[in-house]
Amino acid sequence: MRSIKALVFVLSSLLGLAPAARAAVLPFEGTLEVRIGGADSLFAITTTAAGSAFAQVNGSGAAGHLQSLEVGAGAFDSGVVEVPLTDPAAAPFVGMQLDVENQAGSFSGTGGAGFGGAMPLAGSFRLCTYPAPCMSAVNNLVVPLTVVGHASTHTQVGALNLTVVGAPWTTGTVAVGSLTAMGGVGPLSNTGAPSGTVTLVTPIFISTNLTNAVVPSFATMSLHFVPEPTTLTLLGAALVGVGALGRSRLR
Repeated sequence: MRSIKALVFVLSSLLGLAPAARAAVLPFEGTLEVRIGGADSLFAITTTAAGSAFAQVNGSGAAGHLQSLEVGAGAFDSGVVEVPLTDPAAAPFVGMQLDVENQAGSFSGTGGAGFGGAMPLAGSFRLCTYPAPCMSAVNNLVVPLTVVGHASTHTQVGALNLTVVGAPWTTGTVAVGSLTAMGGVGPLSNTGAPSGTVTLVTPIFISTNLTNAVVPSFATMSLHFVPEPTTLTLLGAALVGVGALGRSRLR
């Protein structure tokens, strides 16, 4: 009976069900998407990342809602990603280019819709009027991303006056005009455990001197927490032990 209890404790610890004495560094796989023009827009580029985040769950490294999350600078770094646009609906643009890197991010809350914070981005999203390389065109639309992910405003004056307004990230719902984007966490009762997910969204308000309308745009960051290889090994050994104990009791 003691052996069974010990194995149950090991399994609970590995799955994030047992209390821990301190906050944990959680390895993650993630995606960062920047979308200009709303959910149905053609103008969206996604970049991926693998790294780790420093997390506190219910005041410790145990299971439950995340209370705080720290994502280091450079966790997402797309380099220069260029994507052609072949749909005639995208005219006059024939390509798009993303060059983005995140700055350090700090998030906190009670889980669910109450979780959020600031993580500024650096770089730009470029809509190209000339085939690759995108940089060769002089009349591209370049959206600076430095204000995205925190409360900030950027205005540039030229042939096209452009204003970009950013806001913090949230796991709740954000809106630009009538369009919305929604974040979330899962599972609700154990977000910080391996296979837990956090999706944060932030609105991007883009306006020009050509129209009074705001272009509805969004950035989305999704983190999927994954167990370290050593944790997987221990988990496998524990499961084998449970199976062996079950067979011995049947005998």
